[in-house]
Amino acid sequence: MTSDPDDIFEVLSSETSREILAAASVRPMSAQELEQVCDVSLPTIYRRLEMLQDYDLISEEQVVDPDDGQYKQYSTDLKEINIVIENGGYDVDIRVRKDTVDKFGELFRDLGEGRRDPDSSDQSKSNSSTEE
Repeated sequence: MTSDPDDIFEVLSSETSREILAAASVRPMSAQELEQVCDVSLPTIYRRLEMLQDYDLISEEQVVDPDDGQYKQYSTDLKEINIVIENGGYDVDIRVRKDTVDKFGELFRDLGEGRRDPDSSDQSKSNSSTEE
């Protein structure tokens, strides 16, 4: 997540953002399809998609269609948002869906950035730490 957690309320206060999340949770959709579903302009769709991507609530995938060429489809990654209000404060817990490919991609990126545990240089330790 790259944005301020407090701004999530602003993102979700947008009816268009909520409609995008709902529509793209059924099946991957192009920006043009989302424009029709949400009944707003394409520039508005792209602005909302960018905000949702800043919070890892939606992901994009490049699609190649022999008839239509290349275009992007968007899928909802949001699984659940919990807001707990108590003792004069609040906590926001956002859970997103990550598939195995995403998890391995993050692992390899972390390894490339030197975030690997120095004790995991042993082959058996390395294997056991990646089996989660």
